[in-house]
Amino acid sequence: MEELDATGYLAAPGFEAQLLAEIEDVLSVHGRLVIARGPPRTAYWAQNVWLSPMRIAIRSVTDGARQLRALQRNWTLYSVACHRRAALIQAQLPHVSARPMEFPQLPPKASLGSWSLIEQSSILASPRCSSPFPHGQASFVEFKQGPPTRAYLKLWEALTLLGRWPAPGETCLDAGASPGGWTWALARLGARVLSVDRAPLDPRVAKMPGVTFRRGDAFAVRPETTGPLDWVFSDVVCYPVRLWEWVRTWLESGACRNLVCTLKFQGKSPYGPVRDFASVRGSRIVHLWHNKHELTWMLSSSRRPSGT
Repeated sequence: MEELDATGYLAAPGFEAQLLAEIEDVLSVHGRLVIARGPPRTAYWAQNVWLSPMRIAIRSVTDGARQLRALQRNWTLYSVACHRRAALIQAQLPHVSARPMEFPQLPPKASLGSWSLIEQSSILASPRCSSPFPHGQASFVEFKQGPPTRAYLKLWEALTLLGRWPAPGETCLDAGASPGGWTWALARLGARVLSVDRAPLDPRVAKMPGVTFRRGDAFAVRPETTGPLDWVFSDVVCYPVRLWEWVRTWLESGACRNLVCTLKFQGKSPYGPVRDFASVRGSRIVHLWHNKHELTWMLSSSRRPSGT
């Protein structure tokens, strides 16, 4: 068993190029898994980070399973080679439940390791990973009726990773709300939601208790027009630089301490504005499993907003 002076970064399917553009000192690439020299570094497009990778020489399927079990109990297989042999090893490891979660609930606390059989007799494994979900893939019990789109799933995922969500009666702004997936999810929690968009909400969402719809430019809604809020959410389709200009007004005013925003990109658009969001102390940027060509920025504080 050889501990590596390296870190593993697993890209979401289709976003390998974005991840590779972030990572330096690449040692090897195994499908979507990039192994790079040194300790963990910022990698926004990584779906999961292998924090303590090691190489394990094995003599047989049984030996491979035995050595993994000796390191810890919970493992998930990322299969890139020798698939049949890898599946036989995984079958000898304790079963890890991957049942969809029922939102709202906190993510699993049990440590979940990742491993891959990269050669017939060589395992690459990490007992510690950044995500509590297998390969960073968060799954939920979905609603087939009610939400107008599946966009609510990325909000659920963001709030789950954040570890908190709006409580009944808390005030929320949903900027760029139409057709209302995020508003539906927030109203279902019992929050009071001001939804703003140039396009209308789905009529079923607009009728939900606690929902107020305002038609117009979402970025025209500012702290001085709403007063303090508990949460600000944005899934607006716009360039990240424009979103940053608007978010900064909320940060500087102190009118809201909890924000969740989607940073959307087009083609090879520059990622420079990401640095502005990342500079906000206490915030984090992630590529959610339910994100597409976008990142999610999150900031949460237990402090009450100014003026309350």
